[in-house]
Amino acid sequence: MKRLSRAAIVAGLAWSAGVGAAHAAPAMWEVRDRDSVVYLFGSMHVLGPNVRWRTRAFDHAYAAADRVWFETRADVGPDRIKALVDRYGVDPDRSLTQKLSPTALATLRPVLDRDGVPLERVERLRPWAAAMMLSVAPMTRAGASVASGVDVATTQRARMADKPIETFETLEQQLRIFADLPEQAELTYLDDVAREQLSPPRGGVDLERAWLKGDIARLGSALVAPMKADRPALYQALLLRRNLAWADRLDAAMRLGRGTDLVVVGALHMAGSEGLPALMKARGYAVRRLQ
Repeated sequence: MKRLSRAAIVAGLAWSAGVGAAHAAPAMWEVRDRDSVVYLFGSMHVLGPNVRWRTRAFDHAYAAADRVWFETRADVGPDRIKALVDRYGVDPDRSLTQKLSPTALATLRPVLDRDGVPLERVERLRPWAAAMMLSVAPMTRAGASVASGVDVATTQRARMADKPIETFETLEQQLRIFADLPEQAELTYLDDVAREQLSPPRGGVDLERAWLKGDIARLGSALVAPMKADRPALYQALLLRRNLAWADRLDAAMRLGRGTDLVVVGALHMAGSEGLPALMKARGYAVRRLQ
């Protein structure tokens, strides 16, 4: 399945677009009832430093928000991250090469060689952790970073303004999304990432530009639909179960009449009949697309 690694970044675990667009308008919705409003903004977690994505509509939603929601905290320290990756992303008992088929190993080796990564460096990583490392490497080489992404930029902005921040998940919960996958799903994910990097798809949708244009339908057809059909375990873990849990949290907050909230989560969480806008509409709220 093509573009699976990029799907993880767009969908978003907080673990690239390289250029700005003249009229960028990433997708955003308003969810409303009698006494509360939620703005839903589909983000990219990893971006180049010169991407211009903020709009008047986003700035209006941010200014109006009493709180800003993110998937998880953006200020987790490196020591804590390392401890969690060591706990959930390392296998001290079975090496990666013991788990891989000869064909999968033959696919992985040239990707590691291209990135200058010795096989020994990934031998004790679980397949999902190796896949995530490989998927982020091309973005990092191109100058993209989490520090330039929507989540970190908006978190810093909110902290400077003393605007309250809430999160749906802890970083540990996010890593466990992958750590709790069946091993075969992990291996398939790693193989997908390696194959994609060896032979990038031609003529496909430019995911970053589609995001900047707010083309959620295209992102959904390019990423969500194939993931749902071809990689159901990953779809359930990465998107569906989280969307349902987040919709429940937002529903509970709106029933309390808590005012105005801005929700900044990965763009793929907005796509399709099981995305957040559709789930909130199904719960009886008035939902309209703002950009």
